[in-house]
Formats: sequence, C-alpha cells, structure tokens
Amino acid sequence: MWDVKTFKDKKLKSPVLIEGLPGIANVGKIVADYLVDQFKAEKIMSFSSYDLPNSVFVNEDALVELPKIELYHKKIGGKDFLFLCGDVQPNNEKASYVFTEKILGIAKKYGCREIVTLGGIGLAEVPVKPKVYCTANQKSFLEKFRKSGASTKVYGIVGPIIGVSGLLVGMSRKESIKGVALLAETYGHPMFLGLQSAKETLRVLSKAYNLKIDYKEINKEIKLFEKEMKGEDVSDEKSSMKRLKKIKEISYIG
Repeated sequence: MWDVKTFKDKKLKSPVLIEGLPGIANVGKIVADYLVDQFKAEKIMSFSSYDLPNSVFVNEDALVELPKIELYHKKIGGKDFLFLCGDVQPNNEKASYVFTEKILGIAKKYGCREIVTLGGIGLAEVPVKPKVYCTANQKSFLEKFRKSGASTKVYGIVGPIIGVSGLLVGMSRKESIKGVALLAETYGHPMFLGLQSAKETLRVLSKAYNLKIDYKEINKEIKLFEKEMKGEDVSDEKSSMKRLKKIKEISYIG
C-alpha cells in the first residue's frame, strides 16, 4: 500500500521521466539529485509506504526523518521533465513491482512517452574514465543514446538490472512508453560514491536532451571525495551539493 501525496497537479506535454534511486555507488541518485538541484525543480508528489526500509535518517537539526521517494517537475528548454528521486528503494521484490506500476500509472496520466533510468555497474577497481552503457526496450530509442555517447555493447557486461531502475524499463514497454537504462561503470564497494560515473552519465543526458548542465559543483565534489579517499583531512571543506550528506548515509546496494 502506497500513500501518495500530491503537492501540485500539473498539466504536462509528453514529459520525460528520469529515475535516480539509490543503487550501486548511488550513481543514479547523485545524477537525479544533481539535476533537481541545478534546475531548481519543483516537488509535485511524495510516496511513502510500509514497503520502504524500516529505518529513519537523522537531519542536521538532530531530528529524524522517515525515508521517502519524491517526484519533481521542471520545464527545461520548453520540454517537460519529471525526476523520480528518493532516499531508498522498496525493500522487497513484490513492493518493487507494485511501486513501478504506481509510477507507470502516473507517467501515463501525464502523457509520458520516454523513461530514462539511471544506475551503476560495479567493478572490482575504481575506473579511471568510466564508460556509460545503455539498454532499452526499443532499438530506435537505444540508438538515441548511442549517438549521445553511451555504449550499446552491454550484453555480457551487466547482469540483471535489479529494482525499480530495471522494472521501469521492462514494464513500460507494455504501456507503449520508450524506456532506457543508463548504466555507468563504477567501483562496487558499498561505501564508494560514483561521482565521476555520475558526471559521465550527466554528459550523456546533456547530449540526448540538449540540457545545459553546469558541472562546477560536481567537479568540486569529485576533488573533495578524492582527497577523502587518500586519507587527507577535509574537515574544513564543506560539501557543495545539498543532498550529498544524506547520499553518504545510504548503504543500499542494488
């Protein structure tokens, strides 16, 4: 059972839905949160359920927050975009299917014709220059992202795409909605943040949808994280991305 709270009921024209929930190195979440913050997207819905993990987050005011998933909207360059962001994913297989059906129902209501899901491919070592791969539910849609810099040579590289990121692409086909998953190489350690992988994914999205993305903030975060990885003292340096502190607390892998 999902409790859906609507903040704004929008009339949209063929929006693109971009999903970025927690997963391997939180690549998808970093990308979706970055887009929401940079383009100042407006929250239009929130989702809560007993099918979310049984945990809470502690905020900067020493108060607890229940985990949540949220839907944002922004018109960019005359095109409507929806961003599905969240602290967590549904905590079991049935819940993932039910939630995906819920999101597809909302996507149909808004006339969505394209869905892009984001994730990572876990490697045994940190990639120097992460590649972004793509897989889709239609060949013609796959070609759009190949031309935007993603590799379609994904067979044998990635196994099953677990969670909402995979189900949205698979189940959207029955609704005649084009779906693609962008999967960036990253280090598979549970405490690693795939910031460089997120940046490469942003580059692909920028080309595919002509988004004018400013990489200044993510570049700062990459340098800061690299210092942390080297064991350097970064206590005096503040994170520039608003949501990164919470991202660091998320340990979900999938």
